[in-house]
Amino acid sequence: MQTGDRGPTRILLADDHALVRRGLRLILDAEPDLTVVAEAADGAEAVRECATTDIDLAVLDIAMPRMTGIQAAREISRRTPSVRILILSMYDNEQYFFESLKAGACGYVLKSVADRDLLDACRGAMRGEPYLYPGAVTALIREYLGRDFENLPDSILTPREEEIIKLVAEGYSSKQIAETLTISVKTVDRHRANILGKLGMRDRLELTKYAIRVGLVEP
Repeated sequence: MQTGDRGPTRILLADDHALVRRGLRLILDAEPDLTVVAEAADGAEAVRECATTDIDLAVLDIAMPRMTGIQAAREISRRTPSVRILILSMYDNEQYFFESLKAGACGYVLKSVADRDLLDACRGAMRGEPYLYPGAVTALIREYLGRDFENLPDSILTPREEEIIKLVAEGYSSKQIAETLTISVKTVDRHRANILGKLGMRDRLELTKYAIRVGLVEP
């Protein structure tokens, strides 16, 4: 979705820290071609905003409660594919970077340099150009050359299973997960058993390590 003559790019900001959203909003709203029209405090709220508000670009923090930026990017790409997506992250982490691209993001911006890089990333995204920080370029080159990336499989979990594993890793009990997702405890336990079987794992500790490795929760 290009803005063209329609005015400034309409941006959704999603971050669970209000102070971070405020700071980013000041940077973006100072530019005549960019305007923040919506905010969200978690990934699920970001998905809803993209479905109900006229948005060109979603800027999503990678680490949010309930639904991560990567999970939200996947849902936004599926439900509202016209919305461009940028992932904001504290982590210079190749796994998170590749997971973001697979989820539909067109850029990965490090929070530590967001004041410098975010504007270019937003404009590039609206031109259809990917935004890659220097470390990400190195990672892409290494992947292209076929080194060190044997352990980056496509996700074998369904979106619902990823929701379950994220909540398990965050310490939720089966009863709490059932209440959060409005499903039965029996359904939660069935999902958990399926997840353990798919991943070849035995317990919550192994699930938590997996969730950290693929960016579902913060280390």
